[in-house]
Amino acid sequence: MNSCMVEIFKTNVRKVSEAKKLMILLLRHFPETKINFDLKDCDNILRVEGKDFISEKVMLLVKENGFACNVLE
Repeated sequence: MNSCMVEIFKTNVRKVSEAKKLMILLLRHFPETKINFDLKDCDNILRVEGKDFISEKVMLLVKENGFACNVLE
């Protein structure tokens, strides 16, 4: 089964420039995904959609770049 996954993360990314840098980084690791930030949301949402990504790796990459990132419950 090759279904599409969607994961929503809560972050502390506040600036569009930071979000753009992280999107480029994440797309390098997960080129088959759709990635976007909703910085107007109170949880500064990062949304990742695709078939081949690992939530733990997404969180690790964001955290390695100095930001908080957790799956939104």
